[in-house]
Amino acid sequence: MTAGLDPIGLSRALIACPSVTPEEGGALGVLEDALRPMGFACHRLKFSEPGTPDVENLYARLGGSGPNFCFAGHTDVVPPGDPVDWSVDPFSGEIVDGVMIGRGAVDMKGAVGCFVAAADRFVADHPDGFGGSISLLITGDEEGPAINGTPKVMGWMRANGETIDHCLVGEPSNRDVLGETVKIGRRGSLNGLLTVHGVQGHAAYPQFADNPVPRLMTMLQAIAGQPLDEGTEHFEPSQAQITAIDTGNETTNVIPGKIRARFNIRFNDRHTGESLTAWLRERCAEVGGRFDLSVEVSGEAFLCPPSAWTGQLTAAIETVTGIRPQLDTGGGTSDARFIKDLCPVAEFGLRSGTAHKADESVPVEELEKLTEIYRRILEAYFAAPPCRA
Repeated sequence: MTAGLDPIGLSRALIACPSVTPEEGGALGVLEDALRPMGFACHRLKFSEPGTPDVENLYARLGGSGPNFCFAGHTDVVPPGDPVDWSVDPFSGEIVDGVMIGRGAVDMKGAVGCFVAAADRFVADHPDGFGGSISLLITGDEEGPAINGTPKVMGWMRANGETIDHCLVGEPSNRDVLGETVKIGRRGSLNGLLTVHGVQGHAAYPQFADNPVPRLMTMLQAIAGQPLDEGTEHFEPSQAQITAIDTGNETTNVIPGKIRARFNIRFNDRHTGESLTAWLRERCAEVGGRFDLSVEVSGEAFLCPPSAWTGQLTAAIETVTGIRPQLDTGGGTSDARFIKDLCPVAEFGLRSGTAHKADESVPVEELEKLTEIYRRILEAYFAAPPCRA
């Protein structure tokens, strides 16, 4: 096996770029400088949408034939917060006692660095070709509204005849130990705003008012009092969580004229955003009274069932780590919710424990292990390309 690019140095170079969403910060330039000498054709793609910031993205491809194996991820990061809370400069990628510290170390500049290093080592080991293509879909909008990122890149790909056959997203998929989890789907996410209307009045004369608070509480109990289902083979039960309740009332002797509540539902593949919206309206209507309900679905539930493709992933992970990973669908949303419309998609990256925290960090030895896992996945994939189903 050829040594190739250093994932540690590349990850540090990416962390040094202050690419807080929606700023590119130089991160895509770092990737282009690493990919072009390997022969990748790089496309910098900038997209706009009214009311949202412009976002730069990168699609790079090596090879012109299929199958096309795609690594997908993002170089944008959340803000570091107060620098005082960090033990080092959050954009330094400083290594302390074998641990690299910096914003994006695990979410997910470290994995992106491993993508590129693994591809470099794999290509160097196959100077006569490998019978397909390797691509990278890198967005700058995953931590933001996710409007001018991956969905727009996918549209560009369709318009330009770019197809991918399987995709691996490098989100930090492991909680405690590198190698424990591969994500093969995600729950859907629905955000709701429920406003219940009444009639304002004096608390001493409730007969002349209409208090909306009890009705709201009854509605919320119907929505979030228990799980929506018992779960499925690959998904945990769907559940609503109340996140805010507010009357805007600053006094103690006034019955409010209206009250609002916000909630989030993480749902499995027994539901859709449309079916849940109808269910919510029915539950509220059963309580009665005047109410308004607004719903935003940020992602539908999806599952890419276990297959020869996931078997290649788990075998490579087990070979390097000694751990047979579980196939899981938990956690929040990711750009895999868009990519699943193109091809089978799975997620595997670093450990998530320090993501979005001060002193976000990753042991450098885990960057080397992840690079080797990705390299072995490429070896297995092009030795026996799985079908897309």
